[in-house]
Amino acid sequence: MSVQTGPPFQTIITGSTAATLAPRPRHADSSLQSSRVGAVVAGGDFLGLGIVRSLGRRGVPLCVIDDEYSISRFSRYCTRAVRVPNLRDEMRIVEAVLDVGRRFALHGWVLYPTREEMVAAFSRWRSVLAEYFRVTTPQWSTTQWAWDKRKTYELANRLGIPTPQTWYPANATELGRIDADPPLVIKPAVKQHFIYATKAKAWKAHSRQELIELFHRAASIVGPGEVMVQEFIPDAHNRQYGYCTFFKDGRSLGSMVARYWRQHPSEFGRAATSVETVELPLLGELSERFLRAIDYYGLAELEYRFDPRDGQYKLLDVNARAWGYHSLGDRAGVDFAAMLFADQVGHRVEACVAVPGIKWTRVLTDIPTGFVEAVRRRTSWRRLLRSLCSIDTDAVFSRTDPFPGLAELALVPYLFAKRGF
Repeated sequence: MSVQTGPPFQTIITGSTAATLAPRPRHADSSLQSSRVGAVVAGGDFLGLGIVRSLGRRGVPLCVIDDEYSISRFSRYCTRAVRVPNLRDEMRIVEAVLDVGRRFALHGWVLYPTREEMVAAFSRWRSVLAEYFRVTTPQWSTTQWAWDKRKTYELANRLGIPTPQTWYPANATELGRIDADPPLVIKPAVKQHFIYATKAKAWKAHSRQELIELFHRAASIVGPGEVMVQEFIPDAHNRQYGYCTFFKDGRSLGSMVARYWRQHPSEFGRAATSVETVELPLLGELSERFLRAIDYYGLAELEYRFDPRDGQYKLLDVNARAWGYHSLGDRAGVDFAAMLFADQVGHRVEACVAVPGIKWTRVLTDIPTGFVEAVRRRTSWRRLLRSLCSIDTDAVFSRTDPFPGLAELALVPYLFAKRGF
């Protein structure tokens, strides 16, 4: 089959077992340069770096804003990097982005968030930011359904989309009424503050006593009203998937399904470390049903876990932004960041689907994660080595743009202290 994407994208020739990807031009792609309109990337870690490289290769000017030591600033494609004091507090985010935009005359530039707190800030203050930028984040009436897992699961259940069984206890008494045997999962309805405080996405309680202890600990961080208890899906290793999309007017213009081979941490990963594109049409049907219901626009990743007990793919999370491995799409024929930019500046974007069998890895976190998996006998040493030798694209390391990779190696102690990875 031949899938044609409109300018500024290349043709992808796909077959049952192979794909031919047209080489990217070394010089600027003039079709993306709309009177030198550029992009503002809020957050310069490996996720932001993927956006910088995607657009920079096409001659788009890039401004990276970060409150951390950013590896994107070392990219050959980064036009300007600005360090700001705070990109965690909602109002400080909005103030910082507007200040940078005004100081450097970035009027009309396309705005990309890379973290959850930025999504919330850009969505809630969209009308203010839209006076200066092209804002790719939808209105709060849409974004709230992805931001708060209570709303996510409520809507998914109404739409007939499977989810793990979940309880919302307000106190220890209600916790005791949960009719389910451990192990159980403790997680926040809104993950932002929990992750920064614990460097974890969720906790596993192996007993009732541990469930009570972890519930009180979580409630002290996010408040009891935001603590969820969820069934633990057994034997789910290597059975987590992501449906990735550029969604507009009720349909996916660009789509990709990826299987998580490894994530860090391994059981409740904050980020994937090794993924591969696969064909799984059911996830597209479920995801588009959800996104249509909230009138979504932009980039999104919906995470699923396969439950071997009932054979269902269960929705875990919805990310209303670019996701950690979005740069895999570029290699697989669906350059999500560039599609979004093209649409924002008025270019035609035609539908395309990712080629299966393309592998992405973030080597910095995948090697230690794979080592732990092999020690625990969740994978063999031979399979681990084979996977590390068959990488199609890496999150950071690049021969044509080497300095971000070198910078990340130098920043390993800082990253470990700051984020735990």
